Amino acid sequence: MTPQDAVAPAPGGIGITAVTHTLRAHGLPLQVGSMSTLTWGDHDTVFAALREAFAAAVAHGPAVLQVTVSNACPLPAAPSEAAPHG
Repeated sequence: MTPQDAVAPAPGGIGITAVTHTLRAHGLPLQVGSMSTLTWGDHDTVFAALREAFAAAVAHGPAVLQVTVSNACPLPAAPSEAAPHG
C-alpha cells in the first residue's frame, strides 16, 4: 500500500461529496483536507447545515459524523491576508 492509497477516498466517497455540497449550499466557507473538513459560521447556520449534511451522507450509505468545537483554532486567513508565496 502506498501513502496515496492510505488517504484515498473510501468507496462511499459520494457521501463526503454530498456533505461538502450541502455545507457550501448553506453559504459556509470550507477548508477541505485529506482527512477532515473545517467550516465555520454562525451557530444556527452551522448546526442546520451539519444536520442536513449528515442526512445527505447517510442517504448514500453508512456514515459517522464527528464534530470538534474549539475556540483555540484560528480562522484561516482570507486570500488577501495570506502570506505571499516565495
